[in-house]
Amino acid sequence: MPGIIPSLLDTDLYKFTMMQAVLHQFPGAQVQYKFKCRTPGVQLTPYLEEIEDEIRQLCELRVSEGELDYMRGMRFIKSDFVDFLGLFRLNQKYITLTPQDNGEIDIRVRGPWLHTILFEIPVLAIVSEVYYRNTQPGLDRAEGRRRLDTKIAQMQAPGLRELKIADYGTRRRFSLDWQREVLGTLKARLGCDADGQLTGTSNVMLARELDLRPMGTMAHEYLQACQALGPRLRDTQVFGFEKWAQEYRGDLGIALSDVYGMNAFLRDFDMYFCKLFDGARHDSGDPFQWGERMIEHYRLNRCDPRTKVLVFSDALTIPRCIELHQRFLGRIQTAFGVGTNLTNDLGPDALQIVLKMIECNGQPVAKISDAPGKTMVEDEGYLKYLRQVFDLPAPALAGPVRRSIPGAL
Repeated sequence: MPGIIPSLLDTDLYKFTMMQAVLHQFPGAQVQYKFKCRTPGVQLTPYLEEIEDEIRQLCELRVSEGELDYMRGMRFIKSDFVDFLGLFRLNQKYITLTPQDNGEIDIRVRGPWLHTILFEIPVLAIVSEVYYRNTQPGLDRAEGRRRLDTKIAQMQAPGLRELKIADYGTRRRFSLDWQREVLGTLKARLGCDADGQLTGTSNVMLARELDLRPMGTMAHEYLQACQALGPRLRDTQVFGFEKWAQEYRGDLGIALSDVYGMNAFLRDFDMYFCKLFDGARHDSGDPFQWGERMIEHYRLNRCDPRTKVLVFSDALTIPRCIELHQRFLGRIQTAFGVGTNLTNDLGPDALQIVLKMIECNGQPVAKISDAPGKTMVEDEGYLKYLRQVFDLPAPALAGPVRRSIPGAL
């Protein structure tokens, strides 16, 4: 039976944009990622062998000549990176799966960042699809299509022609086949041209297949890794944004804002970055408050907010997109990346699964977003230290401190 992941391009674009930056800026970085299922009571151990077999097939994939030509056609992808992809394959030695007594699976990815960065999205998609094809065999998709019809009708309501969405749902999709159907339906009914309401998809393979725009810039792991790669922890965000600007020279100019919370982001995102970057992405905390603060921040830094874009991507639904669109219409540009609510809304609850970087060059790394439940770290002492460095409030911490804290303020 063919594998769940048919191509190395069956992943989010920002994995490739970050991978290119790693090749050029941090080729020697060593990292570790850890898997977590946030949905309580989910037993994945019964499917361990099936997941392992899918990962084995994933590690046999190579980027085809046609796919390389497609990547080469992106204006921000450089020729030496395409040449590297032509030689690339994922190595199974970098990933381990260990069953736990409680029925969960401990998945770890350890190795060179350059050679492990592409594991995250396909591994999560594998876990999700294996789980659903075992727990929901033969699921009637009629309910999923009915819900999709409702979303499309909401998008097509009067006065919403300027509302545009993109698909960000690869990692937690019900299946590849369903994601493909959803995107095909959205393209046909919402349109994807200049007047359409579907701006594209984060999935590179499906963008190529369906003639959609591939979308993405940076993810949390990029700025997290900079905690270990930069000269000083407090300057992590400044270092990361400057390195990104060096790599892309004004392209892919959406800055991620929630690795250390909004206050720390605004302190670092000064007039230089306000003018240099096209906008910012929201991924935790109250999106309305965040948007208002960004508008005011642009004004204080002598930027017309109407020339900038706010990208919203935190657990979006279509009604929430509509609310945000109407709130900020005419004040600042908006874009919406809708994930699980598009690609895994067929009736059964969607798995809340992540595969996050927790270590770089032997040092713990973490994000402290405006949604504490998204924080993932094995060293609580480092988390406390990180809060001190970025002047963040310290909630009650669970668990013992297991390491001394590296570095200095």
